Amino acid sequence: MSERCTAILALESFRVGQSPPAAYYIPDFITEAEEGHLLQQVYGAPKPKWIQLSRRRLQNWGGLPHPKGMVLEKLPPWLQAYTDKVSSLGVFGGKLANHVLVNEYLPGEGIMPHEDGPLYFPTVTTINLGSHTLLDFYHPVSRGQQTEDREEPTPQSEEERHFLSLLLKPRSLLVLQEDMYIRYLHGIRSVTEDTITEKVANVGMCSSELGDTLCRGTRVSLTIRHVPKVLKTSIVLGKKK
Repeated sequence: MSERCTAILALESFRVGQSPPAAYYIPDFITEAEEGHLLQQVYGAPKPKWIQLSRRRLQNWGGLPHPKGMVLEKLPPWLQAYTDKVSSLGVFGGKLANHVLVNEYLPGEGIMPHEDGPLYFPTVTTINLGSHTLLDFYHPVSRGQQTEDREEPTPQSEEERHFLSLLLKPRSLLVLQEDMYIRYLHGIRSVTEDTITEKVANVGMCSSELGDTLCRGTRVSLTIRHVPKVLKTSIVLGKKK
């Protein structure tokens, strides 16, 4: 059996059984010492590396994804070690991760429901640092669902479309593939605390129970992906048109 097949089989033991295909949640993917080292590197990055958005700030490593292709930039060693570790799970179809988005969320900050889109291989992996969060999943807004004799309207408000959440604890790894990547939207609510309800599909894989209320701290996420379409620098510089 190949190493990739072995890694994929090992990953199956971390599948979230209460979610559509496919979500994998690995608690303690990294140690506390590794978490501290990663946070030190994130906050030690040059100030121009930070991009301030309205609800969070971020760092982009590996290049800037673009429909025409990404100009590949070498990842720093402190990130390369973890992109290699995630890639060794076989989640990118035998390819290696080449892009990392670092997001910082202060308590009360979140991100609107969205999809990651076609620029990436259809798998997203996230290492979580510093604090927990709840990642919420939503049915997309649609025209309706066809029944035997008529079209039934589907819920259109954000709250009505929310159907599942995943609790992401510090030092964990989340892997989303298939429908969980392609079909559904995901987002983080802009709140300072989270209550664990029956909609949290992986509560049994975490050290939390239904009814618990968790206060958010500052969370840093490393979103690790593979961008299939990359450009040679010579093309961008105009040596080839």
